[in-house]
Amino acid sequence: MTRPHGYARYRLDGCRCYECGWARSRYDENRDKAIIAGTWQPWVDAEPVRVHVRTLQSCEMGLRTIAARAGVERKRLQALLNGRPERGTPPQKTMRPAAAAAILAVEPTLENLAPRTLISPVGTRRRIRALVAVGWPHQHLASHLGMTPGNFSQMLARPTVLARRALAVRAMYEALWRADPAEYGASIRGMRDARARAATEGWAPPGAWDDDALDDPEAQPDWTGQCGTVQGFWAHRYITAPPCQPCRDALNAAGRSCGRTARLPGRATDHPPSQPGDDHER
Repeated sequence: MTRPHGYARYRLDGCRCYECGWARSRYDENRDKAIIAGTWQPWVDAEPVRVHVRTLQSCEMGLRTIAARAGVERKRLQALLNGRPERGTPPQKTMRPAAAAAILAVEPTLENLAPRTLISPVGTRRRIRALVAVGWPHQHLASHLGMTPGNFSQMLARPTVLARRALAVRAMYEALWRADPAEYGASIRGMRDARARAATEGWAPPGAWDDDALDDPEAQPDWTGQCGTVQGFWAHRYITAPPCQPCRDALNAAGRSCGRTARLPGRATDHPPSQPGDDHER
């Protein structure tokens, strides 16, 4: 491999061209300044980086993929993990800060995982349920993924999902969440049944989810923009949607703080407080 002209080629390949000499000069100047400032750190501990690489491997990421994402040579990772047996050297104890930072920045994101890696189904289920909530029948979603309805249902029932399936569902969600199911051949009855099922199950539509919350097991949908507050509870009633649990909890907490039991919906005397502009919006 021919290295690009610069400091590495000056040191390792003995190139003395103008560009390599300039790079060496700049390196020495920056090093001297850092030494004077007390910030010179030419080496860092390699152990945290080694642990990180093994963690990535446990997520089914191969060294070739990790090296490509970090922008380093694969043999550098091999030396980090196993040393250089042909030279009789053990795994390195220190490494350059830039290489360490680049490797530590690699994360086991869905795009980086091997296609058959098994992952949590949380994000996949939420995306599919959100599409059902806006009228997409299961059979249309299964067809979009190239699956039979039976295999589609089995996928949703399993405790894990293949990374490639999760990626396919993510792409489908991005393509369909603002689309009209009728334009893709869904019948009026099919769309009505899908929405009814989602309402019965309490499945949140796309508008209730932030993109970065869909894959977070601890995240909750925000149906109203105020969920988790008393105002959110009444906003649920205003949009004729069943209150979510965070809003119920907020109402109960408010009732306890006032020394009384909060009344949940279903009573004829329960009325949400008037909203500005109600007379015009209804």
